[in-house]
Amino acid sequence: MLRRLKFIAALGVMLHLGWLASAEQRFPPPDFESGYRMPATSTPAARQLWLQYADAGVLLAALGTAVWLIYKQRSRRGLFWLSLFSLAYFGFYRKGCICAIGSPQNIACALFSPDYAVPVTALLFCFAPIVVALFAGRAFCAGVCPHGALQDFMLIKPVTVPPWLEQALSVVPYIFLGAGLIYAGTGTGFVICRYDPFVPFFRLSGGSFILTVGAAFLLAGMFVGRPYCRFLCPYGGLLRLASLASKWRVRVTPDSCTQCRLCEQSCPFGAMREPAPAGISPPGLGAARKRLGWLLALLPVLVAAGGWAGSKLSPAAAQLHPTVALAERFVRQQSAPVQYGLMTPEALSLQRAAGNPEAILTAAADLRHRFDLACWLFGGWTGLVIGLKLVALSLVPSRTDYEPDRGACLACARCFTACPNERVRLGWLPAAEKPAPL
Repeated sequence: MLRRLKFIAALGVMLHLGWLASAEQRFPPPDFESGYRMPATSTPAARQLWLQYADAGVLLAALGTAVWLIYKQRSRRGLFWLSLFSLAYFGFYRKGCICAIGSPQNIACALFSPDYAVPVTALLFCFAPIVVALFAGRAFCAGVCPHGALQDFMLIKPVTVPPWLEQALSVVPYIFLGAGLIYAGTGTGFVICRYDPFVPFFRLSGGSFILTVGAAFLLAGMFVGRPYCRFLCPYGGLLRLASLASKWRVRVTPDSCTQCRLCEQSCPFGAMREPAPAGISPPGLGAARKRLGWLLALLPVLVAAGGWAGSKLSPAAAQLHPTVALAERFVRQQSAPVQYGLMTPEALSLQRAAGNPEAILTAAADLRHRFDLACWLFGGWTGLVIGLKLVALSLVPSRTDYEPDRGACLACARCFTACPNERVRLGWLPAAEKPAPL
């Protein structure tokens, strides 16, 4: 039944994508004649306060339901229906906004922009899933995130991503998170939201580029379990870190593990870890300690090198801010005038700058200094992420059973029903038919 529903959902998404593409081609933007005056635009009214609190209440209720379904009911079917509800409510009804994925940008913007106040709902959407992850793992990813739900419904025939590739791509979400916070803190914009590949589907509109990116993720999601969540989502990176310290963790079997490896085959996200010996031989232990020591000594070097490399990106990164771009265009216009068409964006912006050039140039200089610091921090953050990843790869954990990795596990509950012991507990399989340990 679940396979049929997933196939229907995937087919519907692909048909919807085709409709969006054709709609964009059928209705190109009008070509106005010269002399046309752009109408004044108005900001849409904010969502009523009680409706914002209702969204926060639905989020908290969904998080609580997800935790109950994972740890009490151990129900994959329940999580499926919760995901369907989350996709309908947080995705298509709320059009992907406000969402937890973009909420850290609100926090960064408020920290560095005194004129910006963080809405209470943004605080709740940002911190509630993280607090839950500290106690119960990635329950948000399991059944509350509409992005994850959309990809889950597209998954038809999962394939295994090579471990080396998965480990290499696992640092990308943290780099994307750093870039998003830097641009939000400098007031440039919310790039995580701007390049969200699934919000255009929720809003039934979007540019051709971002629609193509979203379509690529959905097509890849038919064979790779949740590619966006695992290899790009910045908020997923935060939840991954919080889950490493979670009080409770997902256990595949209700009692003892027979090491039949059925849970490993059922996980489409590569989160299952095989048993590992409790100790290392003395020669191997010495080499491991030496390697770890070298990596820890290398960590500050990577941070410093990353900060230096990031500083070199400051001039280019600052140009993405509209004020800096306007100031540079104004300066070029004074030395080498360029004739722009009437009522073009360039002409209008230069006219605005000419009204108070000192204010524009002063603001641009201040922003360049902020970008110098921001790019140093971003480069150092990138070096820190890479260094810590190398340190984590050098550590050898000990496991006696097949267990999900706390950070990588999305708590989807697929491995529960794959376990023979769980099937015996549910009455689906007689105890005598359990497979023998390998």
